[in-house]
Amino acid sequence: MRRLVPLAVTLALAPVMLAPSAGAAVQAVSHRPLISVGANKSNNWSGYNQGTLEQGSKLFNEVAGDWTVPTATNHKAGEAEYSSTWVGIGGGCVDATCTTTDSTLIQAGTEQDVSAQGVASYSAWWELIPATSVTISTVGVKAGDHIHVDIGEAVANSNVWTITLKNLTSGQTFTMTTPYSSTHATAEWIEETPVVVGTSGTGIGPLPNLSTVNIDLAKANNAPAGLKASEELQLINSGGSPLATPSAPDTDTDGFNDCTHAATCSAVPAS
Repeated sequence: MRRLVPLAVTLALAPVMLAPSAGAAVQAVSHRPLISVGANKSNNWSGYNQGTLEQGSKLFNEVAGDWTVPTATNHKAGEAEYSSTWVGIGGGCVDATCTTTDSTLIQAGTEQDVSAQGVASYSAWWELIPATSVTISTVGVKAGDHIHVDIGEAVANSNVWTITLKNLTSGQTFTMTTPYSSTHATAEWIEETPVVVGTSGTGIGPLPNLSTVNIDLAKANNAPAGLKASEELQLINSGGSPLATPSAPDTDTDGFNDCTHAATCSAVPAS
């Protein structure tokens, strides 16, 4: 189980990278809403974000997506590094220029981390901001597995949500239904550098090298997402250099590639 930093502390964290010192113990890895750096830039997210104002007052009651779990390796020798791939509702940019963001977030996905010794670890999780992030122990995850996540209201406008995460490679499935008060204001498909809490400090974890992340079959409100290039989010560091970059949408506008430690990323054909 991951322990979430209290929300007031989490949102106040400076958008800097944290590199735990050699031998430092990591006490928690958690996820949080977007740290926006203006339109199409973020200090913790890379991928695609749709917002209610950007979508003409559309509200979101369902989000889904598929991906292949990427292989994680050290970007910097001797450094523990962290990444999360997920879909969610809330937490993102409400408008196209990202002047307004949302503080609620219901999400589920996979973790791809690598230790300072170069040992990769993979897991599945779900989280309701600002509550605890929970590891899904009943679904094993390894690099190359095909993951499907769907998050939707069990009954429209009920704020009762069903979270489903399937490992389509192994056949293992997790599902649960839970109440959660969401604004329904954003939907997103994201590669994230999560927050790391350790004995050497708290901050955004360094990003490992990941094989190309392909997110596909993206849906919002049970329909193909219709992703647009204007909805891209590029992950940058505190100096403005790119850390992860999404491609243009595929030709059927329901998927994209995401490339780590790259300023550009090639798109994929429709699938």
